[in-house]
Formats: sequence, C-alpha cells, structure tokens
Amino acid sequence: MKLHSEKNTYGVDHTRNSIEELSEFSTLEIDADTVNDVENLAQGVFSPLEGFMCRETLESVLNHMRLPNNVPWTIPILLPVKPGFHAKEGDSIVLTNDSVPTAIMQIEEKYSFPRGEIALKTFGTKEMNHPGVKQVLTGEDTFIGGKITLISQANSEFEKYAFYPRQTREIFKKKGWKNVVGFQTRNVPHLGHEHVQKAALTLVDGIFINPVIGKKKPGDFRDDVILESYEMLLKNYYSDTRATMGILKTRMRYAGPKEAIFHAIIRKNFGCTHFIVGRDHAGVGSYYGPFDAHEIFSEFPDLGITPLFFRSFFHCKKCGGVVNEKICPHDGDNIVNFSGTKLRAALTEGRNPKGMLREEVFKVIQKHKQPFIE
Repeated sequence: MKLHSEKNTYGVDHTRNSIEELSEFSTLEIDADTVNDVENLAQGVFSPLEGFMCRETLESVLNHMRLPNNVPWTIPILLPVKPGFHAKEGDSIVLTNDSVPTAIMQIEEKYSFPRGEIALKTFGTKEMNHPGVKQVLTGEDTFIGGKITLISQANSEFEKYAFYPRQTREIFKKKGWKNVVGFQTRNVPHLGHEHVQKAALTLVDGIFINPVIGKKKPGDFRDDVILESYEMLLKNYYSDTRATMGILKTRMRYAGPKEAIFHAIIRKNFGCTHFIVGRDHAGVGSYYGPFDAHEIFSEFPDLGITPLFFRSFFHCKKCGGVVNEKICPHDGDNIVNFSGTKLRAALTEGRNPKGMLREEVFKVIQKHKQPFIE
C-alpha cells in the first residue's frame, strides 16, 4: 500500500490515510535519540542524507570520511535492529515512539557490520571509557538502511528554539544577514566562550548560537540549564539584531575532529557561512589532541563553510580581561584558565569562579539544585 501525503512548509508529511491503514505496516519502536535522527534526516539538518545509511555508505564514511558520491561526511547515521527483526528489504515499516507513528521507512538494505570496526574508525579507539564507543559496542550489529518520510513532528520541550534549516535561513534573511557564524555548544557560557563568539561576530553579520539538546554524558550540563544561561547572556550582552539562538536536537557523539566536521556540515545546512572551531572541539578525556579538530579541516577544502579557528583563551588578572597567548605576556598567578573541571567544582560549592562567569549566568545556574546530568 502506498501512502498519499502532502507536505507543509516545514517538511512534515501529513498522511491522508487512517491509523487503520498505517496498522497494515510492520512497526519498529525507536527511542528519543533516534526520533531526533529521523527528524533531522527529514528536515534537512543531515542533508544530503535522506535516510539511514546502507552498507556502501557506511563503509565509505568509515574509510574515506565521505559519502559514495565524494561529498564530505564523517559520522555514521545508523538504525540498529535486533538480529531477529522480521522486516525484509523492499518492505515499508512504520517507525514509532511510545507507539505513536513517527515516520515511514522504505527498507533498502538489511545488513550486519562489526561494531568494533564502527567504533574504531569513528572514534579512533575501542576503549569502553569513551562514551561514544560504549554506545556502539553495547548496541546491535544488525542495521537497516533506507529513506524515511516523516509522518509527525515530536513536541519539543524547548519549542521556542526548535528551528530547522528552512526556518533558520528565513530568520537570517529577515535579519539581513549574508554572512552568519555558527557556534556549537554543550555547556553553559563562560567568558571565554563569549570572547570567542564576539571576536567571530566582528567578521560577519550575525551569530547563530546552536546548543546541542539531546543525550550527553554524566557530568555535562543539563539542557534546560544551558538554554536558560544563554537566554540570560543574550538578553544582557548581545544585540538581538546581531545574535539569535536555536537548538540542535541530537546526541553528542564525542568523536572529536570527525564530529567537528559533522557539526560544520550541519551549520552549513542551517544557513551559516562560517563555523567556530575551538580547542578540543567535541572531545572527551585525552582521546584527541587539543587542536586535532583544527587540523582535520585541511582534508576538506570542499566543505562549503569557512571554519574560524580559536586556540586557548584565559582570564588575565593583570590585563583585566579575556586574552590569549598572542596578546598577553603574563603567566603564573595572573592567569585563570577556563577549566571545565574547575568550573564544575566551583559551581558545586556554590561559588562563582572569578573571571569565568557573568554574574547573571551564575545566578541562573545556582537556582538549579543540580545543574549537571547525573
């Protein structure tokens, strides 16, 4: 049976078929993270992908960091299933979340692939302490690939900022921005972040603050704390004619340099012309060098978005502000590094680490008894 559908302005297919007709299809229950993947595939966030990867695409990404047509792509987008999953190639299935139909998927291929190879070639390690590796190695090794058609859009807890590329491009156009820099974040904003953002903003027309909202590792900041903190920062320290915010609904992979390329592609899809790449972008632990995420961009001259590289910034007591090693001659006790570990320790103790957080941001964080993911 073929579904008849018509798309609204945001790309969601509203089926004219009844729930009874949908019930003729086999179903696959998916979790919230996979729902985000489905929506990102359907709404152009993961363009040029239109569905979950088949084997040829996966192998090309793992071995060459490109799709089979040579377009840059670095992160596998996969739909794992249990080995006994009964649907076969050529079948259409309904993807459901909490038994609610989310999308139709046309299965092009069902295949097995070694989880260890996916982990090693994506993250550069097979150590279970790496959160991305752990997710891969504890998952399934059977996958289905194929295009998806979105049936319904899930309600977002943060609907105010839940934009997709058609919307962000229209926002940028209405603001008159021809050159837009994207900023990826999974943290509350400290003064180092603000300095980097404003330095980049001097080169373009506007900045798009784009926090990742989705699964993260324990110890990371909660989504609501991140958004409230940025709301306060933007309200008090940015012009609304030059800055705006929207969320990226996806999970962190912690794939370091490869995820930096992935993040840049996504921001290009949102309509950004430039992308900020900081120190240890999307890194975790000591798995990647502090500037590996800068160096990998030399392999992608055809990426279609301009990276802006920023090295380490710190607060200098003698200079009286945020600086870096190029413009500050001081060292020793004058220097306060923007350490995530120190920041979390101070916040746990109820302190605002001097020179690191705006007071308004600190107050937002402190009103939450537990601002971190447990």
